[in-house]
Amino acid sequence: MTAARASIPLRLQSLQENAMGDDTLFHSLDLIQSGDLVRYHGSIPHAHGLYIAVPCPCSACQFLYAIAPTDTRYALIDPWGELPGPRCARRESITRSIACN
Repeated sequence: MTAARASIPLRLQSLQENAMGDDTLFHSLDLIQSGDLVRYHGSIPHAHGLYIAVPCPCSACQFLYAIAPTDTRYALIDPWGELPGPRCARRESITRSIACN
């Protein structure tokens, strides 16, 4: 096996690692707007599922938003109105539903 062929797996591994970093970048640019359908996958396992995201109205989240506008927290509303959704959900805890694309 030549040296060039031996380095191909290393290059592929490097590309995969870079792609993971790019995926994180794209994920952070995937904006959530008020009223978007999102999937919650945060720290409350029994609440995982689909919700409508709206900016969290609590005073703590409003204060955090005033300090750092990029740190939006969301109140999640059950689209069917059956269950209360999580409040103060971080952006990292929700993913925009593919139904919105």
